[in-house]
Amino acid sequence: MSNIAGRVREVFRGDQRVDADALIARLDAVRRFLTAVDGLLPDGDLVPAHTLVERAGTRLALSRDHTVVALAGATGSGKSSLFNALARLELSPVGVRRPTTGVTHACVWGPLEGANHLLDWIGVLPRHRFVRESALDADDETALHGLILLDLPDFDSVQRSHRLEVDRLLGLVDQVVWVVDPQKYADRVIHDSYLREFHRHRDVTVVVLNQADRLSPAEVPRVLDDLRRLLDTDGLTGVPLLATTAVDPAGMVGLRDTMERTVAERQAALRRLAGDVDTVVADLDQLVGSARPAGGPDDTAVNGLNRALAGAAGVPAVTEAVEWAYRHRAGAATGWPVVRGWRRLRPDPLRRLHLPGPPGDQSDPAESLVAATSVPDPTAAQRSALGLAIRAVADRAAADLPAAWPGAVTSAARSRLGDLPDALDHTIAGTDLGLDRRPVWWRAVGGVQWLVTIAAVVGLGWLVLGYALRVLGLPALDNPMVGAVPLPTALLLGGLLAGLLVAALTRPVVRWAARRARARAEQRLTARVAQVGDEYVLTPVRIVLGSYAQARDALRDAARR
Repeated sequence: MSNIAGRVREVFRGDQRVDADALIARLDAVRRFLTAVDGLLPDGDLVPAHTLVERAGTRLALSRDHTVVALAGATGSGKSSLFNALARLELSPVGVRRPTTGVTHACVWGPLEGANHLLDWIGVLPRHRFVRESALDADDETALHGLILLDLPDFDSVQRSHRLEVDRLLGLVDQVVWVVDPQKYADRVIHDSYLREFHRHRDVTVVVLNQADRLSPAEVPRVLDDLRRLLDTDGLTGVPLLATTAVDPAGMVGLRDTMERTVAERQAALRRLAGDVDTVVADLDQLVGSARPAGGPDDTAVNGLNRALAGAAGVPAVTEAVEWAYRHRAGAATGWPVVRGWRRLRPDPLRRLHLPGPPGDQSDPAESLVAATSVPDPTAAQRSALGLAIRAVADRAAADLPAAWPGAVTSAARSRLGDLPDALDHTIAGTDLGLDRRPVWWRAVGGVQWLVTIAAVVGLGWLVLGYALRVLGLPALDNPMVGAVPLPTALLLGGLLAGLLVAALTRPVVRWAARRARARAEQRLTARVAQVGDEYVLTPVRIVLGSYAQARDALRDAARR
């Protein structure tokens, strides 16, 4: 048994008083528990707790000055005779041929007006309500003012409606007086189906052996001892056990004294509700236990989730496109100016994925208004890996929780699975891939390429001009010499060779820089994808874990007496 269950000890309160404020605090804790687990645990497991909160609030609001005591028993036990004997009036009909009580009768000591709302809630029809108030009584009945005594139908009646009515009323009354007779006091029905179920309500339970006049004086103690043994077996140790007989006023003294003490204490309703709280808390304990939840899944599960999300989001395809885009853009910026225009005719790799193109590219401005990409859809293997990663996150987070919670954690982890594809796509589209600015060295290399290209063009133009003058028979200019090579030729060949050399030297640098750009983009994309995973998978899991912690704390508070 957990620590919480251990605190709900089945202690017979006896003369201990139940503090109303403390009881209300316990009920509020049960209400906080229900709020915390709303939508997370099966509704069927929470019905008793919901019923308790609603019933307790209504009972305390209706009246704290009345005590509702029910006489419950089997057919022929003499309940109605006891009811009439306590009231000292013939109020409830006593069967002759086949003793049976078909409807509930109520007797109110004191004004009926003050008890009507409570009787309406209990469900006693107005024609079956009686008032024990007479001028002839003087002060004989004053000690019982505030008592509402109910004569319930027989719980073993052949009429199913009678049994259902008994079960309903037993959940509403403040105290129960179980009436048994010498012939059927050991009947399994009353012990297995009723008395044993009331072991947490011992402090509002009284058992009477009625019709004790049918036993000899020597038999009464033996029957009472045997009945006490059965009650101890039922978990009702310490409950009052009395012998009564309705035909002799002396045989009613003990029960009447018990009723007067119950009415004077004004504790029966509080003790009954406190027992109901004990019962509900003990039943709910198996749903919560004593495990202290983790703050969330461990790093291994989170890293696995991030890898799976990156795969499903197409991060590898995007980072590869980033590398090739870097090469493409670097080549366009640092290549030979003569072929740059031809290179620009080739589509940018990122543009194929509807990702940001080169700086200043306005080829499709409408795309900037739609955060969507053309990244390939995840494969079946990637979707499967993502599902397994989400399941691993849920399993790790719920590893130490009671059996009722792993399903709730798994449902929370998968609750926004349908929104993940769009979220990942928007994240990829909105991530800065680090290619917005042109590096300075691109401009430097590009400037060198322009210089050597201009030199080659000047040399070529010089040579063409000289050739044209010779063809026209005009005197040609003497070409300056660079060593043994004419200057125009040196400019042409030098410009071409220098452009090729710069391109050859730049190519490995571009490849190295492209790999760095890919790694940088991968780091940024992974971080953004991890944020999506945190929002769409981890946060719902943490909310459930937080709800579990709140429920555990609330139930611990509800268990405190």
